[in-house]
Amino acid sequence: MLRFFRTMIFSLICLAGLAAGAAPATAADYPTRPVKWLIGFTAGGPVDTVARIMAQWLSEHFGQQFVVENRAGSGGNIAAAAAVNSAPDGYTLLFVAPNNAISTSLYKKLPFDFIRDTAPVASIMQLTNMMVVPMGLPVKTVQEFIDYCKANPGKVSYASSGNGTSVHMSAELFKALTKVEMTHVPYRGSSAAMPDLISNKVQVLFDNLPSALEQVRGGTLRGLGVTSPKRWPTVPEIPTVAETVPGFESVGFYGISGPKGMPPEIIETLNKAVGVALKDPKLVARLADVGGIPKPMTPAEFGKLVADETEKWRKVVEFAGVSVD
Repeated sequence: MLRFFRTMIFSLICLAGLAAGAAPATAADYPTRPVKWLIGFTAGGPVDTVARIMAQWLSEHFGQQFVVENRAGSGGNIAAAAAVNSAPDGYTLLFVAPNNAISTSLYKKLPFDFIRDTAPVASIMQLTNMMVVPMGLPVKTVQEFIDYCKANPGKVSYASSGNGTSVHMSAELFKALTKVEMTHVPYRGSSAAMPDLISNKVQVLFDNLPSALEQVRGGTLRGLGVTSPKRWPTVPEIPTVAETVPGFESVGFYGISGPKGMPPEIIETLNKAVGVALKDPKLVARLADVGGIPKPMTPAEFGKLVADETEKWRKVVEFAGVSVD
């Protein structure tokens, strides 16, 4: 009988050891395989540029690849839906931008609730948009552009990086405040709009600063104004749109979220890593090159920012009177 009990105890110990060996990796081990980072816009655009800068740093930091995957379309909602419906294990993340806050009120039939169905992870940076026009358009200031629109009703089109983006809503806010007529021409990302804008097939774009600044510095587009309430530190020579159009403001944010139910330990691991990244002089310099200002936050603070931005843009959507079915 004693031998029987000894055999049973030994068997149970072996089984426990096997179970422990088969247990999933803990947050302390995260990540143990590549992490997919979904981006709601095309490659080469401002969101993609910042994501790849951060993904490279995180890949080097963790020793595992953070793979940027572009899922463009529907104002970033295709990527958001994919993230919401993925396993909440920390291996599928979403790049969060103003479009996610805007879509909640702009799109009437979304299959998810962004705030309810996602877990805030980390804030990366803030940035402004820039109002840019073709070099061939005979305007050099915001006021001259307004005058041009009023002198050419029905002949001015504005490009956007898709319905529900800050690029789209910045233009709608401009229309509402100035009473000018402009026709919306959405593209699958701002990089896709650039050829038509440069050739004057469309006349204006309120683009995220990274890609707009590249074109302005390259001499292919003219920057008329930034959309922040004060002049932006990285381009102080560019006036604000608000200097001509009082009350005009559109400041964006970039960050990371995941599907609801992500382990808090993994969220904290990622948040701390991003915090370290935003103190790295080399990474900060790269963000500054594309016009960004680092903005580290706790997960709770980032969640509040997304909620506040969602409410702010709801008011803008209602004010502009636009919607997407």
